[in-house]
Amino acid sequence: MKIAVIGAGAMGLRYGILLQEVGNDVDFVEPWAPSYQAICKQGGVQVSRDHQNQHLVPVDVYRPDEYTQTPDLVILFTKQMQSEEAMVACRHFIGEKTYVLTNQNGIGSVDVIRRYVPNERIIAGIALIATVLDAPGKVDFMGAKGAGHTQLVNVTEKPDDFTDEVVREFERAGMNPTLQTNYLGTLWGKLLMNSVINTLCTLMDITMGEYVAYSGADDLSRRLIDEGYAAGVADGVRFMQSREEMLQIIDHESSQVNPLHHPSMYQDMVNGRPTEVDYINGHIVKTAKKHGLEAKSHEMLVNLLHLAESAKQLKMAH
Repeated sequence: MKIAVIGAGAMGLRYGILLQEVGNDVDFVEPWAPSYQAICKQGGVQVSRDHQNQHLVPVDVYRPDEYTQTPDLVILFTKQMQSEEAMVACRHFIGEKTYVLTNQNGIGSVDVIRRYVPNERIIAGIALIATVLDAPGKVDFMGAKGAGHTQLVNVTEKPDDFTDEVVREFERAGMNPTLQTNYLGTLWGKLLMNSVINTLCTLMDITMGEYVAYSGADDLSRRLIDEGYAAGVADGVRFMQSREEMLQIIDHESSQVNPLHHPSMYQDMVNGRPTEVDYINGHIVKTAKKHGLEAKSHEMLVNLLHLAESAKQLKMAH
């Protein structure tokens, strides 16, 4: 399969390199100049697993304006706030049969993608795979080989032959995909988890394991889950987990799967990059208000996160 990955950050690199390892023809299209330059200078990407066995993986990388091939599949893995700019810069190589896949954190990118690609050729979903970008062109795959899993879902909720082919390639790459047919339910499940783990771990400068080890963690999680669940149900979301099941997923992912991991929002914060809080907790707040509801806990977290971002920027400026 011919694949173009837009965005050579932590997750874009992991997806692209894993798919390349099993024989797919993968190109990286990188709008971020420091990453593009680092990969070109190195002749590839420095890859580690759990901080060990760093080695160079040769890859092909292009700037958006110099990429002219027409891939079968585009994987969009920029940050949510960069989705519009990325799609504008890359729309020239999206062909009439090209599918676009996104497993970005938060909700919002599909609304951008569908301005350039019909719903029938959009595959969304979620990633439960921990990865850290140590520096431009330098990535650390967290967890043993084959660890983590993905969920893929057609925006139309109607899988087709090409989607089945994508699922097979994800399976061969050890990404443990599950094909779902509940679009919003799939995305909102990860949204609720991120709205708890990403935001609180970032604000408190702690790992996922440290969060769930706190005696009051379940009460905090329940409060955020309840607000998110109410907003989603009002918006027509058919949740795939009950509130208690969602709590159990958060506990399991944090205590058993990635207890030592700092979520991606934390990584953005410490590196002075804008976070995606507006597309996670902020999306819950916006959805609640649309239906005359309140999500006060999520609203407070959005404000606190932006305060922390502002304080970080001031420190970096001085």
